[in-house]
Amino acid sequence: MLRPYGPDAENLYLEDHVGILYRGFHTTEESRRETQPYQTGSGLLLHWDGRLDNRKDLARDLRVAGSCPDALLATAAYEEWGTSSFSKLKGDWALSLWHPKDRSLLLAKDPIGTRPLYYRVGDNEVRWGSLLDSLVLLAGHSFPLNEEYLAGCFSFFPAPHLTPFTGIHAVPPSSFVEIGPGRLRVTTYWEFDPEKRVRYSRDADYEEHFRLVFTEAVRGRLRSDYPVMSELSGGIDSSSIVCIADHLISEGLADTPRLDTVSCYDDSEPNWNEKPFFTIVEQRRGRSGCHLPAETAVSVFPEYDHREFAPLPQWSGTVTKSAKRFAAALVSQGNRVLLSGTGGDEILGGVPTPRPELADLFACMDFRHLANRLTVWALAKRKPVHQLLSETVRAFLPFGLFGLSTQISPAAWLEQNFTNQYRHVFRGYETRLKLFGPLPSFQENLSTLRLLQREMTCSLPSRIPPYEKRYPYLDRDLIEFVYAIPREQLVRPLERRSLMRRALVGLVPPEILNRKRKGFVSRGPVAELSASWPRVVSENQTMITSQLGMVNQTAFLRALDDARHGRTIHIVYMVRTLAIEAWLRHLCRWDAAKLLTTGLS
Repeated sequence: MLRPYGPDAENLYLEDHVGILYRGFHTTEESRRETQPYQTGSGLLLHWDGRLDNRKDLARDLRVAGSCPDALLATAAYEEWGTSSFSKLKGDWALSLWHPKDRSLLLAKDPIGTRPLYYRVGDNEVRWGSLLDSLVLLAGHSFPLNEEYLAGCFSFFPAPHLTPFTGIHAVPPSSFVEIGPGRLRVTTYWEFDPEKRVRYSRDADYEEHFRLVFTEAVRGRLRSDYPVMSELSGGIDSSSIVCIADHLISEGLADTPRLDTVSCYDDSEPNWNEKPFFTIVEQRRGRSGCHLPAETAVSVFPEYDHREFAPLPQWSGTVTKSAKRFAAALVSQGNRVLLSGTGGDEILGGVPTPRPELADLFACMDFRHLANRLTVWALAKRKPVHQLLSETVRAFLPFGLFGLSTQISPAAWLEQNFTNQYRHVFRGYETRLKLFGPLPSFQENLSTLRLLQREMTCSLPSRIPPYEKRYPYLDRDLIEFVYAIPREQLVRPLERRSLMRRALVGLVPPEILNRKRKGFVSRGPVAELSASWPRVVSENQTMITSQLGMVNQTAFLRALDDARHGRTIHIVYMVRTLAIEAWLRHLCRWDAAKLLTTGLS
C-alpha cells in the first residue's frame, strides 16, 4: 500500500510488539540522508513526514549542523523542548513519537494540517499512519459510516478530526494526540494570537512587509533538488507565485534547479478561457509550460476503479486525458513538488466584503469612523447605508433569529431530519461573531482558515506519480502578518485584493494584477448532465443516500431534471451528492463499511 507513495526507501522497526514501517519519498538533498524511524539514544522513535522552513533558526538554537535532515532537527527539538517544540517547527509536517519506556505515543500536525495522519485505538492496540486505506482495509472488520462526516461532504467539508469511518480519527491541525495505557488526550499546542498588531503610518510600509513575507513563503516551498512545478491558471494567485519564484531563481536565492508550469484552458468556455492570461506570464518568463485542455471543469460522474479502494469521496474520480498528460509531464520533467495557489483568495481578501471592517468599528464603538465607512462602502456596493449596517449588526446575533442565508442553506433535496440533526455542520461549524474579545475581523479570519483546513482533509495524496503539493498562501508567517494588519489594507471599496495588487506592481504583469475575478464554470457539468440523462436516471433510481435517510430521492431527481432543462440549481451541491452516492456504491462493492441501516447491499 505504501510503496507507490514512497518509492525511494524502506525501513522496518519491529521490536517488543511495536511495528513501524517507513517508505521514503525524497524531495530535498537533506531527506536523502534520513533513516527512519529515527531512534535516539534514549530509545525514542520518531517518524517524520514533512518539510521545515526555519531550518537555519532551529539548527542555531539547537547547536546542530545546518545540513542535518529535517527529521533529526525535529527530534532534537522535541528532546530539548518537549511538546513545546511543535510550535517552533514551521512548515508542512506530521509526525509520530513512540516512547518505549512508558509505552506512549504522540501524534502531531502543523497548524495548517496539509499532511494526513490517522489513528485508531482498540482495546489492546493502537494503529496509526499516513494512509487511511491501510487502517480501514487491514482492520479485520468493517466500520460504521460517520454521518457527521457525510453531512460535511454535502456542505462545507467535515471537521478536520473526522474520517468517514467511525472509530478512525484524523489528527487535527495545530494539535497533538497523546495515547498511552488507559489514556487518550487531544491538545491544541498553538493558536494565532488575536492581540498581535502590525501598524504602520504609510501604505508603502505594509506593501514592503507583504513582499518580504510572501517572498519567503514562496522561497521556502521552492526547496527541492528536483525541478519544481507550479500551477499557472492565469489568475493573480498562481501568477504571483510563478513571478516571485522566477525572481528568486534568477537571483540565485532559491534551492531548486528549475521552475516548470502547468496550465489548464478551455477555448469553448466563455467564462473560463484563461489562455490569454497565463500566456502573458509565459511570455514574461520566456518559456511555455504544460498546457492541458480541460475536458470538463467539474465531472458530474465520478468513476471508481473497483480494483483500487477509495477511502474518501472524490469530487471527480474520472481519469481524463488531461490528468494522464499531467502525470506524464511530472515524470518526464522530473518534478516531485507542485506549488498551488490554493488559499490566496481566502487569506488575502478575494471577496470584497465590507463586513469585517465595519464589524470591527462597531465592536470598538468607533461610531464616527463607522458612519464614514458605511457611506463609502454603500456607494461602492450600491446598497443603502441602513442595509449594510443591518448586515453588520446581524452578524453578532444568534442564527436562530434569522435562519440560514441562501448562500449556506442545505441543498433542497436533503432530508429535513438529517439537516436538523447536523445543523451545526450545514452552517459550516460557524458561530455568531462575539462583540467582546478578539476583533470580529480576526474571528472571521479564523473561520475562513478553518474552512481551508477542513477542505485539506478531503484530499488524498497522489501516488501515480507521487508528488508533494505545497501551498505558499498557507505559510504561517504570511497568515500571521495578514491577521495582524488593519482589514482596510487588504480590501478597500472597489479594490479587491488591495494590498497584494499594490505590493506586487512591477513584479507581476499589470494585465494580471488588474484583471477581473475569474468566473465560476457551470456550463460544462450541466451539458454533461443533459448528454448523459438516461445514465443519470438509471444510476439514481435506487439511491443509497436515500436509504440512509440523507437524500429525498424524489426531490433530487426533480432537481436533476431542472438542471437538465437549464433551470437554476446549486450545481456544486448536486455534483457533491452524485459523488457521495457513487462513493457509497463503491464502498458496498468493497464491503469496507458497515452501513447505518439494514437491508443495504
